[in-house]
Amino acid sequence: MGRWGARLCGLMFIMALGACAEPPQALQQSETVHSIDELWQEPASIAGRDLLLGPGGRAVTPPISGNAYDFVTFKTTGTNPGYDVRDASGRIWSVKLGIEAQPEVTSSRILWAIGFHQPPQYYVHDFTLTGGDGGQKTNARFRTEVERWRSAGQWSWYANPFMDSPPLRGLLVAQLILNNWDLKTPNNRYYDAVEPSARPARLYMVRDLGASLGYAKQFPVFTVLGTPGGQGTKSDVEGFEQQGFIRNADRGRVTFDYRGMHQALIDRLSAADVLWTCDRLAQLTGDQWQAAFRAGGYPRPIADRYIRKMQEKIAQGLALRPTR
Repeated sequence: MGRWGARLCGLMFIMALGACAEPPQALQQSETVHSIDELWQEPASIAGRDLLLGPGGRAVTPPISGNAYDFVTFKTTGTNPGYDVRDASGRIWSVKLGIEAQPEVTSSRILWAIGFHQPPQYYVHDFTLTGGDGGQKTNARFRTEVERWRSAGQWSWYANPFMDSPPLRGLLVAQLILNNWDLKTPNNRYYDAVEPSARPARLYMVRDLGASLGYAKQFPVFTVLGTPGGQGTKSDVEGFEQQGFIRNADRGRVTFDYRGMHQALIDRLSAADVLWTCDRLAQLTGDQWQAAFRAGGYPRPIADRYIRKMQEKIAQGLALRPTR
C-alpha cells in the first residue's frame, strides 16, 4: 500500500471513530435528579482559599523533594508514564510523569478556587522510587484518593445531570480560559461517598487536566494524515499567550477562539456563562494566582506570563456585562 493509500485508510479509520464518538445530538440531561453541590459548591471566601496546598491541605501533602516511595504498580491508563506508589505513612499515590504534571496541578488549583471539586494533588520535582522501575524520577504529579470517597465511574460532558446549569456551563468556560483541549469522558470521574448518609452523596470532577496551559486545538484527523499541528500543546506559555479567548459577542451570543472536536459544547455557551466564571476568577488575589502556579512548580517569570494572559481573558469576559 502506498503512502496516500495508508493515509486514506487512516482517514477512513478516523471517520469510523467519529461515528462512535459523542455526537452533538447526544447532548442530553440525565433523568436522575442530582444536587448541584455534587458538581460545585460556592466557597465561603474565594479569596481565602489556600492555592498552594489545595483541597488536601497540609495534612495530605506528600514529601516534596528527595524522598523515597515504594513502587506498587505501573500506571495503565492515559498517554503519560507513571506508577502507583506508597509513601512512608502507607498512603497510596497515583503518580504521572512528564509534561502534564505541572499544568494539571495548577489548573486543578484554579478550578478548586472557584468551587469545583478536585482531588488532592501536588507537583513533586524529584523523588526516589524503590522497586519496580526504581531510581531517581523528576517532574511528577502526585494524586491521592479523596478521603471518605471512592472513585465510582466516568461522566460525560454530553450527558450528565447538570447540562443546563450555570456551574456546568461555567466549568466549560473555565476549560477555555485554561486552554484545556482534551475534554474526553475518561478524564472526568465521579466519586461516591463511603458513608450512605453523606451529603452530597456523589462528587463530580474534571480530574485529568494535563492538556492545559498551552495552545488549544484537537483535530486528530490531521495527525493520521501526517499534517503537523493536529493536537494542542501542553504547558506551553508561548502557545498560551498566542491564543485568544473571545472573538465576537453579539446579543448574548459568544464566539470563542476555539475550533475542535467539541464544538457542540462550546457553541452553546453564552455571555452569561462567561460572566459566571469570570466574576469568580476575578476574586482571586495576586498572591493566590502566584500560589497556584507555584504549586505547579512554575518559575516566577513563567507564572507572571500565564497570569497576565489569564487576567486579560477575565477582563475580556467581564466586559460582556450589559451596561445600563
